[in-house]
Amino acid sequence: MRSQTMESHPKRQRTTRITGRNLKRKLSSDTAVVVPICRKFEDEDLDLAVEIRRHVEILNSNFSDSESSREAVEEAASALSDLAKIDENVETIVENGAIPALVRYLESPWSMEIDGNCSKSCDHKLEKDCAVALGLIAAIQPANQQLIVDAGAIVPTVNLLKRRELCCECLYANAVLRRAADIVTNISHDNPRIKTNIRVEGGIPPLVELLDFPDVKVQRAAAGALRTVSFRNDENKNQIVELNALPTLVLMLQSVDTSVHGEAIGAIGNLVHSSPDIKKVVIRAGALQPVINLLSSTCLETQREAALLIGQFAAPDSDCKVHIAQRGAITPLITMLESADEQVMEMSAFALGRLAQDTHNQAGIGHRGGIVSLLNLLDVKTGSVQHNAAFALYGLAENEENVADFIKSGGIQKLQDDNFTVQPTKDCVVRTLKRLEKKIHERPILNQLLYLMRTTEKTIQIRIALTLAHLCDPKDGKLIFIDNSGVEFLLELLYFSSIKQQRYGSSALFELAKKATSFAPEDSAPSSPTQQVFLGEEFVNNPSMSDVTFLIDGKEFYAHKIGLVASSDIFRAMFDGLYKERNAQNVEIPNITWAVFELMMRFIYTGRVNIPKHLAQELLVAADQYLLQGLKRLCEYTIAQDICVENIPFMYDLADTYNATALRQACTLFVLEHFTTLSSKIWFPMFIKKVIPEIRSYITDILTRPVQACPTIV
Repeated sequence: MRSQTMESHPKRQRTTRITGRNLKRKLSSDTAVVVPICRKFEDEDLDLAVEIRRHVEILNSNFSDSESSREAVEEAASALSDLAKIDENVETIVENGAIPALVRYLESPWSMEIDGNCSKSCDHKLEKDCAVALGLIAAIQPANQQLIVDAGAIVPTVNLLKRRELCCECLYANAVLRRAADIVTNISHDNPRIKTNIRVEGGIPPLVELLDFPDVKVQRAAAGALRTVSFRNDENKNQIVELNALPTLVLMLQSVDTSVHGEAIGAIGNLVHSSPDIKKVVIRAGALQPVINLLSSTCLETQREAALLIGQFAAPDSDCKVHIAQRGAITPLITMLESADEQVMEMSAFALGRLAQDTHNQAGIGHRGGIVSLLNLLDVKTGSVQHNAAFALYGLAENEENVADFIKSGGIQKLQDDNFTVQPTKDCVVRTLKRLEKKIHERPILNQLLYLMRTTEKTIQIRIALTLAHLCDPKDGKLIFIDNSGVEFLLELLYFSSIKQQRYGSSALFELAKKATSFAPEDSAPSSPTQQVFLGEEFVNNPSMSDVTFLIDGKEFYAHKIGLVASSDIFRAMFDGLYKERNAQNVEIPNITWAVFELMMRFIYTGRVNIPKHLAQELLVAADQYLLQGLKRLCEYTIAQDICVENIPFMYDLADTYNATALRQACTLFVLEHFTTLSSKIWFPMFIKKVIPEIRSYITDILTRPVQACPTIV
């Protein structure tokens, strides 16, 4: 089976560099100038919409070169930027026409005044405030992305990105570059058409150039923008790679600034996603070790992206799985399985699942404690986390060195608990159990487990017995459970106070009984009495040639001694011994009803009988009294059909009283199969103490039963 059919292919959960909350925080911050999050208006009673319209009107008015005009425009842009930092304000800002006005000033009309090639710091501030406001509007309300693009924002945003060489000593110049990159990130998030428009308008080359800008905040913003525009856009990916962005992105992975290497690894991850050729280029560029190092990052998002990238590097078509392990990826990935962040757990399980397709890695992951951590993830209710953990465990189960660790850690019971949320995970678990079962059937592994079951601590001994009850070859049942006392470990669980442990034990005993019975079936009970003569249906209660008459409930029943003597030792003693009935013509039978006696006689005469359920118990008593084993067995089978939770104590006592072996065994199996339900009954603790010896006897009997050889077909 190809591994791809079982593994989960995680989608990149975020195509932008940060969550919405962090995005807003980053857009709202500026190290150059600290601005308040909430702007306090001079007139506190002024309606918000009126205030916004006033700022928009200023931006839309004809500008002039006067100082007052500049100050008014700058103040309006700054006010809108501050207002956009409050989520509740964004809708009002948009409704009052702020987007076109802000786009208008992305390129300040006063931007080229100093020596014709260098803009004033104040003008950079205007552009920066407009960029911040537009970025927030797009980030807080993604539906506004197209409105911003329709207002013509892409071209001036790209022009801002090209200002790399302009007056780097200016207070706001770097902020403009950073905010322009943020606009690209936010307007193109999850919008394929806008991503394409950015490439068409020439936005990718300046972003690539900004990756090595002196200001690390600009680097980070450029990497974030490239990360977004490359997601699921092959043309953008190819252009980014052709512009030689990968070497710089790989270098950024080694940055001590978590925000920088976080954006870089996200960008590389999106470039690699579904692009095998780019993945090879990334590996050749030296990304493997830096990505492995980032598995130990203090940033959870970086850890998640690094694990996902490792999983992509270790794809089925890749030959670097062993190299990844040799460079130290396994230990941090296993550590990440214990993370409090579900996405980190999911991606580390995904990476380990890919790495576990290699035999050496399977052993390495197992010996480093990965099995226990992956098993714990099966308790997480998130389907993707469960499935990635299950797939990784499936890979680890292929290596015989891991079988004992699976069992010692209680992994088989965990896999059998069936607490899985999606069907693919259930299917994966079934295949894992099948794979482990196949391994256990191999004699060296079974011998190892038997050695452990004899020598290790009690908890592990019990887990081994539980596992072997479900997964061993039936022909090894006696060796495991009788010769090595495995059945005693299972019975011991029935005395535990933990309902879960009791359930494990009863389930294992039930499975063992079914498996052993199918391997060495019980001899079929005789369907007819052991007699020399069947007189036939026509002689039942027929006076013709009758030589004895029974009196039942005051009525006569005509019978024939020869058939009775041949069918039952009791009747033989009655008519061929020293009893008074020997020569009697009429024999009174007390304590038996006509209907029951007639059924018993019909069985003696024909060897078969249909037993009504309401008469089965009375007929059992009669069959036991007259030593009619075949009829007794038929009664037991009929009675067993009515065993239920409420009557199981009575049924067991009935079987015990009349030594009804088949019925007692049916009761035993019922107790094992329905142990959890029965354990809630107030009478059950006393009842189970009485039944456990029978369970031991029954299991021992079927495990030591001779195996019937199949007849040779000539």
